Amino acid sequence: MAMLTGISDFAVENGSNLTAGLLRVPAVKRKSILELWVGKRVVATVVLGFGIGMVYFGIPLAVGNLGFDIYWGVVLNAFMEIPSCVATYFLENCRRKPSILAFSVASGICCILCAVVSDGIKVAKVGISLVAFFCDATAYNVFLIYVVEVFPTSVRSTTTSLVRQAAVFGNIFSPFLISTGRKNEIFSYGVFGVVIMSSSLTLICLPETKGIALSDTIDQQEKKDNLSA
Repeated sequence: MAMLTGISDFAVENGSNLTAGLLRVPAVKRKSILELWVGKRVVATVVLGFGIGMVYFGIPLAVGNLGFDIYWGVVLNAFMEIPSCVATYFLENCRRKPSILAFSVASGICCILCAVVSDGIKVAKVGISLVAFFCDATAYNVFLIYVVEVFPTSVRSTTTSLVRQAAVFGNIFSPFLISTGRKNEIFSYGVFGVVIMSSSLTLICLPETKGIALSDTIDQQEKKDNLSA
């Protein structure tokens, strides 16, 4: 009888200890969106889209600052979309980050050249402007492909829409810069060149996506990044 009483007391004591231990389960700290890798990628792609978008929408509007016929300038810039699409097709098998970086830097250099070349060489300035727009249009096309690949399916639609809005938001500043650049092209083409080259530096924070299978969830993408690292 005493033995049974001891066993009962032991069970009660351990049962209470077990219950108390379950109640003391440490709370899991939830990370905010900015603490996750997806938040860093969103910020980086938004900044990159802002720079590329400003130049993409700004160069066709700035043709009048070159002293060239506005209508012919718009037509020539529109024709540059055709070789840009062809170049994007052949860049399908190339790595995304170097492609965006190369064309963004090339566009930025051409924009700065447009600002420093003498006004007496109008044909050269128009040609450089067309090359700048071609490079930026190609970078823009590859960037849109890259944005789809860099985010998992669960957040892809949201992040893609946000990045596209950032590119359009960059266009808001273009008319003001072009109006200011009528007296000094440094404030139009010069700013375009600096902005797109500066924004391309955010590619350092982003991964390469060429040849990598798309993930469905954030957890899958995080595990995949940890394995690749």
